[in-house]
Amino acid sequence: MSERDVGFPMQPPHPMVWEGVLRSSFLEDLGLAGDLTTDAIVPIGAHMTATVGLRKAGVIAGLNVAERAFMMYDPAIVFEHLGKDGDVAPAGAVLAQVTGPARSLLTAERTALNLLARLSGIATVTASVLELIAGTKAAVVCTRKTTPGLRALEKYAVRVGGGSNHRFGLDDAVLVKDNHLAVAGSVTEAVRRVRARVGHLVKVEVEVDNLQQLKELLGLGVDAVLLDNMAPDLLADAVSMVGGRMITEASGGITP
Repeated sequence: MSERDVGFPMQPPHPMVWEGVLRSSFLEDLGLAGDLTTDAIVPIGAHMTATVGLRKAGVIAGLNVAERAFMMYDPAIVFEHLGKDGDVAPAGAVLAQVTGPARSLLTAERTALNLLARLSGIATVTASVLELIAGTKAAVVCTRKTTPGLRALEKYAVRVGGGSNHRFGLDDAVLVKDNHLAVAGSVTEAVRRVRARVGHLVKVEVEVDNLQQLKELLGLGVDAVLLDNMAPDLLADAVSMVGGRMITEASGGITP
């Protein structure tokens, strides 16, 4: 297995940020009666060792999250890492060995594997898109269209796959969208209202749908423009018009 060239070991956000997701997942799965199947079949005191394997090749993300899930359910579980986040692993690779009370392993496995599989899937897809734009100056960034409750982890998975994060929420940057422009009446008025409200450390981006809006925006000194749902020819004209005066982003209708 070879690690993606990220320059440092990949680590998810601090567990305080996402441990609530694990608790909620276990509560959802266990309900009020617990694991009826496992409790009926597996004797108390039985121990087992299991391996976490990969069915398809991909970029690994979320091993520490899976470990935390197992150990949150039962601290007696031992999770041995045989791979690490950022590894590009082939099909059949064994990522971890898990040892502990058999009942606990069987009950906790689905929550742990759900998160590991989802995060690895996001990292893998991100890496595949990056391969398509290799040799260009473009970057791939993720949006706020994340699974409720999983944003911090899903955005981490994007970073593991080699992508970058856009804003994390509504409170860490301004993004003026078409509905905001409709309320404000114009690009200029929307930016004026934003500048009157937010602090100087907050970056401001504005979404535009056409070159007329872009022309109006160019003199307003914002940090970035989101070129929304533009065909490639129009997108090229827009980037040329900006001429490097601000960051240009493209969104909408973009496929691999």
